[in-house]
Amino acid sequence: MTVELLRVEGVTKSFGHIEALTNVSLTINEGEIVGLVGSNGAGKTTLLRLLAGVYTPTDGAVVLSDGSKVEDARHRLGVVPESTGLYSRLTAWENIRYHSRLYGTSDEESWNRTVFFADRLDMKESLGRHTKGFSRGMRQKTALLRALAHAPDILLLDEPTAGLDVTSARTVRSLVHQLGETGGTVVYSTHQLAEAEAVCSRIIIIHNGEVRADGTPAGLLEQTETSNLEEAYVSLTTDKARTRVVSDKPLSKIAKWWQKLSTPKIPGGDESE
Repeated sequence: MTVELLRVEGVTKSFGHIEALTNVSLTINEGEIVGLVGSNGAGKTTLLRLLAGVYTPTDGAVVLSDGSKVEDARHRLGVVPESTGLYSRLTAWENIRYHSRLYGTSDEESWNRTVFFADRLDMKESLGRHTKGFSRGMRQKTALLRALAHAPDILLLDEPTAGLDVTSARTVRSLVHQLGETGGTVVYSTHQLAEAEAVCSRIIIIHNGEVRADGTPAGLLEQTETSNLEEAYVSLTTDKARTRVVSDKPLSKIAKWWQKLSTPKIPGGDESE
């Protein structure tokens, strides 16, 4: 039986006169690995921020299965932005524990879940290390552990393998596979079609703020009468892609937090806050 966890109801999101998303409706069901695929500026990150409760819709609503608005129930979500935003003076475990305590999760529960997933990410021996010297892959793994430690209903990943080496990227994808096999629910944003096809059981193609297609990889090929996902994507996005939408309005504290996490750091810079 399909169990619905989250629903997007006719959502439009505007920044001034610019409409970033237009009348988007979709559901996220328990046990799905859902890929959000689109070019830069398509609206993927805006949609993820709406799903995470960072943005509120201009029109429409994003609600959880019990009818509560997602911005009032962020504890049910685990979020991994493109940039990790770790506190470099803390160890990996201290970063994870601090985050879990904000959600009211006990240290014992957080530690047990962290160790469970750290084993699968080959991170257990590094939990006591300060994150300042971590590679990009190690920071990304720590961010994943941080997002999973409070047992969220849905994991939201924004370009989780961007900038990672081959081995680290494969490890992240393997964990997502394992989460799916054990009934976990993941929304996986990427602009890599091959990655979406390899990881996701369902793919949502977003272009110029609209959902152009939503279905299984095989279903998208049948819908577009094409032989591979690249051809399917091209056939659904023939109109020119717009430039990336940027808000000109003052940001809320939560939006500023996401923006900070989503902004690449200068090489050699300090990631501490």
